[in-house]
Amino acid sequence: MLAYPLIAGLLFGLYFSLVGIGLNLVFGVMRIVNLAHGDFLMLGAFVGFGVFYLAGLDPLLAVPLAFAIFVLVGIFLYGILIPRLQQSVNPEMLSIILFFGLSQVIEAVMTIMFGTSERSIPSRELGSLISKIGKLLGASPEGGPVVILGQSFPAAWVISAITSVAAIFLVYVYLYRTRLGTLTRAVMSRRDEALATGINVDRVCAAAFGIGLALAAIAGVFAPFMFGSVTPAFGADATVTSFVIVVLGSLGNPLGTALGGVVYGVCYMLVQTYLSSWADLLPYVLLILILLLRPSGLLGRQVRVA
Repeated sequence: MLAYPLIAGLLFGLYFSLVGIGLNLVFGVMRIVNLAHGDFLMLGAFVGFGVFYLAGLDPLLAVPLAFAIFVLVGIFLYGILIPRLQQSVNPEMLSIILFFGLSQVIEAVMTIMFGTSERSIPSRELGSLISKIGKLLGASPEGGPVVILGQSFPAAWVISAITSVAAIFLVYVYLYRTRLGTLTRAVMSRRDEALATGINVDRVCAAAFGIGLALAAIAGVFAPFMFGSVTPAFGADATVTSFVIVVLGSLGNPLGTALGGVVYGVCYMLVQTYLSSWADLLPYVLLILILLLRPSGLLGRQVRVA
């Protein structure tokens, strides 16, 4: 009985790592609190809906499309919002106000355009590419279950977990195996020293902001499969969940989000299985506990004060 919530928790945990890693990357590089993070996740879900319902294509094809779109959106938003924000006396506090307002605008616009009804992509109608991957994993046709250690799980859960692992690995490669990533880590460590050495901090931050939003959008593509449905109001809850995951791992340490996501995912599935009526309280309880017991997160990294 315990095997199912633990394995499901690991699958969800890997997905939750993808949900939070973009938020942590943006904070780590710019010390900006993006309260609109969940709304970009919601927008990614709507990209998935468009690819499936309008174009009639496999929703998995929305992953590279969402990434490309929101990298560009992120670079554009950075150019018009962030430089002015960074010039203020207290950019962290103002970022909370700015991105809260952006969150409300995105939700309002999407509600006007698409209404408040829930939208989903039925598992039985998953595209051919997902089905082929599912078959390689031991699934039955048309997105049937995948058997792991004698327990059956939806193929989409497994595929989202694999996609999350791949995304986290690529973030690692970006940060530790590329020149841009080296510059990004330099800015994360000491922004003032990075400026003094001639690093183009604006270019580095713009790239990080775009990648952060794109990672959220990729997670959003899988949201209808992981949560059943998505509405324009989905972003607020997703933002809260993202912050819990980030704080659990270590605020300012993007790769620490992987640990935070797995811990949150396991707790989430255990509560859903044994205390389902308390599931909605889990993010807030975990956030309070981690702030009281270990404010620097499970990995213990201290956050620089600007």
